[in-house]
Amino acid sequence: MFIALLTYVRPLDEVDALIPAHLAFLDAHYATGLFVASGRKVPRTGGVILIAGEDRARVLAVLEQDPFRRGGVAEYELVEFCPTKMQAGFEAFS
Repeated sequence: MFIALLTYVRPLDEVDALIPAHLAFLDAHYATGLFVASGRKVPRTGGVILIAGEDRARVLAVLEQDPFRRGGVAEYELVEFCPTKMQAGFEAFS
């Protein structure tokens, strides 16, 4: 499992211009089951994507296609972790 931490590196108006394409990107990967949860950081300096996957290279390849990444408005940090405790039902994602 991975956590992708996005940090905006451009003004919010440039980020906002890419939101429709970014949402379509997210939707496509929710449909495959790869993405589990996502949302904005508070304060709005970036975002977070929780990713169900074991192949770091595949996850990195997917993230490279994010319009925020391709548009140069966000940088990514990818953190891999192995959940050992979780709420009932969450084990399907780990």
